[in-house]
Amino acid sequence: MLRLLHRWPGLLAAVLVTLITLSGAALSVFPALDSLAAPRTAASLSVGALAEQVAARHPGVEQLRRSSAGLVTAWWFENGAPGSAVIDPDTGQDLAPTQTSAAYRWLRDLHRSLFLEDSGRLAVAAGAGLMLLLAIGGAFLVARRTGGWRRWFARLRGPLAGRLHTEIARVAVVGLVLSSLTGLAMSAQTFDLVQIAVTEPDGPGPVSGLTGLSPALMPALAELPLSELRSLTFPYPGDATEAFALTTTQGSGFVDQGTGALLAWADLGVGERISAIIEMLHTGQGAAWLGLLLGLAALSVPVLAATGILTWLAGLRGRVRVRGNAPARSADSVILVASEGGSSWGFAASLHRALSGQGARVHLAPMASFDPDRYPQARQIYLLAATYGDGDAPASARGVLGRIDALQAPPRARLAVLGFGDRSFPHFCGFARRIEARLEAKGCDLLLPMGTVDRQSPQDFTRWGRALGAALSQPLELTHQPQTPRMEGLTLVSRRDYGAEVQAPMVILRFALPPGTLWQRLTGRGFARFQAGDLIGILPEGSPVPRFYSLASSRADGFVEIVVRKQPGGLCSGQLAALEPGDQILAFLRPNPGFHAGRAKKGLILIGAGTGIGPLAGFLRANHRRRPARLYFGLRDPGSDFLYRPELSLWQQQGHLSRLVTAVSRGSRPEYVQDALRRDAGELGRAVMDGARIMVCGGWEMAAGVQAALTEILTPLDLSPALLKAEGRYVEDVY
Repeated sequence: MLRLLHRWPGLLAAVLVTLITLSGAALSVFPALDSLAAPRTAASLSVGALAEQVAARHPGVEQLRRSSAGLVTAWWFENGAPGSAVIDPDTGQDLAPTQTSAAYRWLRDLHRSLFLEDSGRLAVAAGAGLMLLLAIGGAFLVARRTGGWRRWFARLRGPLAGRLHTEIARVAVVGLVLSSLTGLAMSAQTFDLVQIAVTEPDGPGPVSGLTGLSPALMPALAELPLSELRSLTFPYPGDATEAFALTTTQGSGFVDQGTGALLAWADLGVGERISAIIEMLHTGQGAAWLGLLLGLAALSVPVLAATGILTWLAGLRGRVRVRGNAPARSADSVILVASEGGSSWGFAASLHRALSGQGARVHLAPMASFDPDRYPQARQIYLLAATYGDGDAPASARGVLGRIDALQAPPRARLAVLGFGDRSFPHFCGFARRIEARLEAKGCDLLLPMGTVDRQSPQDFTRWGRALGAALSQPLELTHQPQTPRMEGLTLVSRRDYGAEVQAPMVILRFALPPGTLWQRLTGRGFARFQAGDLIGILPEGSPVPRFYSLASSRADGFVEIVVRKQPGGLCSGQLAALEPGDQILAFLRPNPGFHAGRAKKGLILIGAGTGIGPLAGFLRANHRRRPARLYFGLRDPGSDFLYRPELSLWQQQGHLSRLVTAVSRGSRPEYVQDALRRDAGELGRAVMDGARIMVCGGWEMAAGVQAALTEILTPLDLSPALLKAEGRYVEDVY
């Protein structure tokens, strides 16, 4: 529900709110310009001294005003003609004629009323209300995504549009809430929904009847600092019955023109003070720095609108749409999905069809919406959870474990957990197992032990469906045909072969970059945007299940490159190893934002073995900022499988690679990368303490050995791989 309340008002109000905020951002510059233009005056300068100087220069002066930015303006009537000017307070000299910028007037009218008078003011007020709703709802969504309010600035992962949307939102949300609240308050005053009582003296009362006293000698004016002045209205020349009318930041009153005494005074009321503060917070008048900050926050709105729409469209593309999706409150069966790449949604749709075919009212939704109170009629809740990386939750499901822990009582519905993963990983279906453990700890009633699906296996899914049917006491036959992603043709332009002499044939394959359409570039679809460390999916002939390879290049390199080891009996690796320049394959791109080098200036510690050097080579190729980068590379024989040897030498010369350490497992003194790490323990420890990021790529056995070695190295420093992983400074891409 929170997502819906955030999404639909955002889509409907995108144009209106963007127009209001852009005009507000432009207006926020004017207080700063006024503040810069205002002459700097001595702190001791009084209103009386200024009034004396201006009256001497313009005997017909009628009024002085000081803006919140510090600009002093005088109005007079002389020789039958009115005049006005901005005044230098120190000298009383005219600086410039008074004029309101035409651009300012145009922007102000656009911002206040869209040039539509009262109907426009109502529309602007509605826009402010929608922006407040979006900002508050967005804040709760940010907290949900980051895992709680205390982790507000936690490291993000996921598609670029979604990450950018959240990054901007969590910085700008305070300014947007403040602008919308103050805007609503000012609208309420405009339409008399809130009435502010104006406190002012009824009149000057009895006056002395004297005239001619210099303002500089009037106690009420001589003792008043110029910084507190708002306006001073002069009496009509020669009229002894009138008095000076004075307005300051504290109140208003009258000053006798003959004695300089304060005749009457009224302090500003509480409502007036609050109204002045609201106006200052909204416009920046009197606090130019705050106005600029609010203007920057306002500039984020069109970017948030664009990234929000792109994220929504990406979600529509990645999520399988089902017919007859029952509302959450009336569903008797609920399916919640946590998926990193989107493939789990296809299985969820198959389960939805099977249960609906047996007469169940089924609701399908992302697992991020997990809340048993939303499903009062549910008898069963199915949690389909993919695992990201080393047993982590997909980006779309962060915070789910916390919401399970927060349950006050186990739900009435019975629950079933199905995990998706790759059995070759050491933490196979790790996130799903953590879900099941938390549910059991809360005393939830589980329909059956957790099931697993290995590498999108339809057979595993069918077996779990039969076990589920037995638990439900009704036959349930689940069939699923994985959807083939939209593929693009890649043409091989070159290949380099390695490892034949050590019975480990490997090949570096370089493909031409697909041109891509304008729409793909705007939305990031296809191969329009990718980085080293992202994944390329290849569907081998004779199999419905794609195989994934880490990319050793980025879009900026102008080619698509992967490193493949030919596995004995391997279907996909065998087909790739047989390619010759000019041959084509069909492939698709899958972002892998959790394994990107990033742009931080801190150093990199790259650790890989065999084909695991692929993405690490891509990181080095893109290290144009020449930040410190160490590479620990495990190989069998330098004369046979030293992948990227010429490039590594060149990158060292160019400063892309600071240090190269090879670990040769079949040399005269065999060693592995973990041995090389232990040998460099002191240097590695210092690099990690300086903020270096560790990136590991290769087989899971190698990764386990590396983690054990780094545990030994880091423990004396009160650090650990687990702690670095939590900080995003230890990432793995293992297979």
